Amino acid sequence: MGREAMSVLVLENVGHAFLGRTVLEEIDLAIAAGELVALVGPSGSGKSTLAHIAAGLVEPRKGRVTRNYRRHAVVFQEPRLMPWATAGDNIALGLAPSSAGRRQRRLQLQSVASRVSLNAEDLAKFPSQLSGGMRQRVAIARALVADPDFVFFDEPFTALDVALKRRMQDLVIETVAHSGLSSLFITHDLAEAVRIAHRIVVLDRSGRGIAGSREIPLSPGLRDDRTVFEIAQALLAGDALFAHVNEIDERMRA
Repeated sequence: MGREAMSVLVLENVGHAFLGRTVLEEIDLAIAAGELVALVGPSGSGKSTLAHIAAGLVEPRKGRVTRNYRRHAVVFQEPRLMPWATAGDNIALGLAPSSAGRRQRRLQLQSVASRVSLNAEDLAKFPSQLSGGMRQRVAIARALVADPDFVFFDEPFTALDVALKRRMQDLVIETVAHSGLSSLFITHDLAEAVRIAHRIVVLDRSGRGIAGSREIPLSPGLRDDRTVFEIAQALLAGDALFAHVNEIDERMRA
């Protein structure tokens, strides 16, 4: 009860089904203020569906979701940019609910663009003129520009090359550390989860509840590459909770 009372996001007995087929059942999860939780599990086990329910994009068949934060944003695997708008205008969409004046909005946009390594020339381009990595940076900037206190990341770095993925992971780590942001980060990459998260939650291979969770030693920004590798390998080799995280779900094979 104490943990839930301090939590900014709480899912209680959440269940969902598509076309009569159960994909999630008895999901209980609480995320504390300033905590980044990585959710892992086999492909097809319902990770993205759970994130969409938590963000209010999908209504669960049963259960309750309590959101004790001010404002959230979502970063999807695909950038989902407006093709007729420039990169700058796409980022500015995140400021739509803001009551800030024009000058303040411009400063906010410039600040967040700089954080994701986009310059003025980049902001003037349309999505079709940007690389895949740059489009995803625009999507991340759009999510952060309105200063949310909770962000849902749905496998946002899957399509990025190794170097850019690392820079974007660093951005997430720094943002959480410096702003007190809370986050649910969906990933299929255990090393990524180890690198960025305070805690890793494992979804049951059949979507029937949370199989368990593990706190990760050290703060995310203090884990070097060797530490990340060793922790990830230890979890895969010696922790039964992670035995199935790299599997393709049986329902996907059927």
